[in-house]
Amino acid sequence: MNLNKEQLIEEAKNLIEIGNELIAYGKSNRGFARDDQVQKFSFWANMTGEFINRIKDKKSHQSMAFESFRLNTSTSNIHTGNYGQVVQINGVLESIIYELENNLLYKIKKVLQADIFSDFLEMAEHLLKEGYKDASAVIIGSVLEDTLRKLCELNGIDIINEKGKYLTIDPMNMSLVKADVYNKLIQKQITSWADLRNNAAHGNFDKYDIRQVEMMLLFVQNFCSEHLK
Repeated sequence: MNLNKEQLIEEAKNLIEIGNELIAYGKSNRGFARDDQVQKFSFWANMTGEFINRIKDKKSHQSMAFESFRLNTSTSNIHTGNYGQVVQINGVLESIIYELENNLLYKIKKVLQADIFSDFLEMAEHLLKEGYKDASAVIIGSVLEDTLRKLCELNGIDIINEKGKYLTIDPMNMSLVKADVYNKLIQKQITSWADLRNNAAHGNFDKYDIRQVEMMLLFVQNFCSEHLK
């Protein structure tokens, strides 16, 4: 998911505008809706649901409100009896715009992600203390890659290549430096740790030692703490 704030706000506003058109029509309609209005209602409901589920957790108030709307509202007609539910969902969209404009959505996602990564790094640290340097290196490297992916999303940087596959560490690393998310010194360090992770993942266990994995863990812990806060 590419969390470009301006694009998401514009998308939400467009959906609200369509919703307002449906509300205006629904207020005046006391019978069956015209086919074009039924089509618009169905389009609005589908696109709004996709939008909310794309950027909000399923347990969020916004997602649960839309799920209630989906279960209790037929989009085969828009009339005086059900336009009020469109008003409610437009309010949900307004709340998402507020979160985006005040960077609340990004802060929440960063906090949640930091907690998840912290759990994985604790697991890697435990494995390292037990002498499992190779498994630890793979986990730490995965956390580093996922952190770069989240930073790309938060800064509007594409994470999918032209073939539809996720970018690897190197291209994301270069893009984040170009976007001034961090400097070239950090870039070089990330390149070095990515190389260690690749050696671990491909079974080249003799190309690094436990001390290097310990240093890698310390770097990734500090990196996540700095950039996911």
